[in-house]
Amino acid sequence: MRILIASDKFKGSATGAEVAAALGEGIREIIPDAVIEAVPVADGGEGTVDAALAIGFEPVTATVTGPTGEPVSARFAARGAEAIIEMAAASGLDVLPGGAKAPLSATSRGTGELIVAALDRGCTTIVLGVGGSANTDGGAGMLQALGVSLRTADGEVAPGGAALAALNSVDITGLDPRISGATVVLASDVDNPLLGDRGAAAVFAPQKGASADDVAALEAALSRFAALLEAGPAVRPSVDAPGAGAAGGVGYAALAVLGAHREPGIDVVQRLTGLADRIADADLVITGEGSLDDQSLGGKTPLGVAAAAKAAGRPVIAVCGRSTLSAAEATASGFRAVYPLSDLEPDPAVSIANAKALLVQVGRRIAADL
Repeated sequence: MRILIASDKFKGSATGAEVAAALGEGIREIIPDAVIEAVPVADGGEGTVDAALAIGFEPVTATVTGPTGEPVSARFAARGAEAIIEMAAASGLDVLPGGAKAPLSATSRGTGELIVAALDRGCTTIVLGVGGSANTDGGAGMLQALGVSLRTADGEVAPGGAALAALNSVDITGLDPRISGATVVLASDVDNPLLGDRGAAAVFAPQKGASADDVAALEAALSRFAALLEAGPAVRPSVDAPGAGAAGGVGYAALAVLGAHREPGIDVVQRLTGLADRIADADLVITGEGSLDDQSLGGKTPLGVAAAAKAAGRPVIAVCGRSTLSAAEATASGFRAVYPLSDLEPDPAVSIANAKALLVQVGRRIAADL
């Protein structure tokens, strides 16, 4: 029996590769001759670089500006002329000093500096995986790192989304000229616009520590930023474009100024890893992530893998830390079965701490059921 394990990370517990290793260990205890192949996958956010490294990309490390101005050592993946960048590595919630959120002042500058590092390396295709960002600055910091000038009456605008309320002018003539010769892919399943009830501030800023007053201030600041930016030449009107609201508006800056095109993150990763061909060779596909829930139904990794398995006519099952899906929702998503760790350990803290051992047990259960 050939089994393909294509799992995203279990955040805080195990990487996709570790999930596959633990499941494989348990399966082989019951089916010793099982042929198991592991393909780490992700949805364009955290874990995307690891998925690229697993298929032969090289790690590249750069010291960049963190979300609140401190230096951060951030890694991206490169192979030939292609670079895979995770915004979270430079501008994410997980790299905030002490975890202290800064919804008004967090910047995306470090993400722009990673793009510069990739350009310096000679990369002409840049995949920008967004997710887990700490900022709501419309991508202003990223653009500044790439040479765009954003000025107030007193000089260059301060970091963060709130400061954009004082913006007087935008000048993109200093944009790194190498961008015009590069292909930029915005890897994101988020289809929110920049502004409004479904926009970056209203929907995502509260997750980054913003109060109701902060959300209103950020919405007004982003609106001013977009109006000034789109009043100039060589900018694509992108306020309402699907994905513009991703990553605190970094999606907007990428689409409007960098000429990016958006692709669902799982599609990008599947293409990189050749997942469809690997699924075609398998008798069973196992996928998973930490929480299988309503957000998963919006296009997260397990649903993307399930869709690819269905297209190849292969059965797929899901493993997760917990599942809030009904049996009908799981079946409609394409899963023959769902194995939550919570069935073995109902205490979330204990489950997170012992995820690898629990995954070995789940591997045994899957094999026994087979």
